[in-house]
Amino acid sequence: MSNALALAHVTQALALLIEDNLPPDIDIAVKVEPRKPPADPPAEPTITVFLYQVTPNTSQRNNDLPTRAPDGTLVRRPAAALDLHYLISAYGEEAELVGQRLIGSVVRTLHETPVLPGDIIELAGRRPHLSGSDLAEAVQRVRFTPTVMDVDETSKLWGMLHQTPYTLSVVYQAVLVLIDGRATPGPARPVERPEVRVLPFGAPGAPTPSDRVPAETVTPPQEPTVVPAKAVVGTEAKAPAKTARGRKSAQPARTAKKTAAKPAKSTRTRPADGSEDTEN
Repeated sequence: MSNALALAHVTQALALLIEDNLPPDIDIAVKVEPRKPPADPPAEPTITVFLYQVTPNTSQRNNDLPTRAPDGTLVRRPAAALDLHYLISAYGEEAELVGQRLIGSVVRTLHETPVLPGDIIELAGRRPHLSGSDLAEAVQRVRFTPTVMDVDETSKLWGMLHQTPYTLSVVYQAVLVLIDGRATPGPARPVERPEVRVLPFGAPGAPTPSDRVPAETVTPPQEPTVVPAKAVVGTEAKAPAKTARGRKSAQPARTAKKTAAKPAKSTRTRPADGSEDTEN
């Protein structure tokens, strides 16, 4: 995150990055200026770094929505996500191919160092017109990628530069520059009550059907069965009787029971003297 000076800071840092990496390939004095291509080609070797377009970054442009509550209170600091488009042109003696040598050095530098280094950012921030910039504190580093342009797109680009003759150039895109808003959001309100959300399957954050546990796999806890004491006693008492009726070996026992129940017959004795029998 950075303030509104980030655009100018990136342009100045890009010019310093190209200037520091010219030697040893380029052994002549070269001026690297953050400006648009001049209408009159300079006599000395020169490289111009021209920011010709600023576009919103398509992948980050909606990350800070919403930034305000329904009552208009700022809840989050807004940040503009931008991409910077640069036209880098080279001027020099055509007989010695100075322009082509300079463009070769620019391409090598940005291919070798695609991310803007921190020391270059700090060095560029020492300029008086960039004293208030905080680009060096940004977490997101700026990355340079080449942009492919055909003849038609190139002619349209140079057609915007009124009365400026074409010269050998390359186009690069700087991604990503975040510019913060100046307002400070208020403190967040404490949670007053918890809320339960019901989301249909397929909605962001909702569980998938595979995460659900089937009802058949869940066994409810079973309560222990209490059997009355009388039922237990009755069952135990009837069990031997059923067993006795089912077996043939129980018949002798039943006959013995009937015999024991009959009274025993009296035994008469006859006395020796011929008197009447007496019953003992």
